[in-house]
Amino acid sequence: MPKNAIAPTDTIFYPSSDGEPVAESYDHLYALLTTLEVLKQYLSDRRATVLGNQFMYYACGFPKLRVAPDVMVIFDVELGGRDNYKIWEEGQTPQVIFEMTSPGTREEDITRKKDLYQNLDVLEYWLFDPKGEWIEEKLRGYRLQGGTYIPITDSRSQPLQLRLQVEDKLIGFYREDTGEKLLVPEELSAALKNENRQRMEAEEQVRIERERAELERKRAEAIEAQLARYREQFGDLPNNF
Repeated sequence: MPKNAIAPTDTIFYPSSDGEPVAESYDHLYALLTTLEVLKQYLSDRRATVLGNQFMYYACGFPKLRVAPDVMVIFDVELGGRDNYKIWEEGQTPQVIFEMTSPGTREEDITRKKDLYQNLDVLEYWLFDPKGEWIEEKLRGYRLQGGTYIPITDSRSQPLQLRLQVEDKLIGFYREDTGEKLLVPEELSAALKNENRQRMEAEEQVRIERERAELERKRAEAIEAQLARYREQFGDLPNNF
């Protein structure tokens, strides 16, 4: 059980929302939702869940002890979403957390949240500044080692087995085994449209080939019928015909 979690006692209400905005700006919201969707698709065949901007309660009996990571990935739990996430019920802490940071959240992100995630044994903590307002390189990660966060220098997420790369105001994710990029929704839509277009073109080409073959067959039949009529009228054709 995580360090800060305690055994259940009484039935206590744990809210699922505080009425606060999901993100500070459109860029932060877009980065949050895109990261959430890309990782959900990537882990769809794994026993894992990816949650976005939902309360994570880490001390049973104390509903005020909570945090709402922008994106958190938890392995070895039941699939699907939750209204909130209670560590003592699920038995797992998130392995990876992403926060879409800004100057307004900087202090909380690099002090309270960083310390909390470290104490909860979250394996990796990533900060993404889509506007580059305080993180010049936009993306900064920390990996738990010996109970302490150390900077990630290779842009790799070990639990996710993905390489991370800044791509304008989004995080690009690439599989380590194949190098393949995980497509964001817009790219996935474009790829599907292109795939459908290629399929339709291939089907059209097959149709044209079939029509051409049918035309050739009918021409051959017409010639054969004409030759048959000639034989009936004049006999067999000369050898040099």
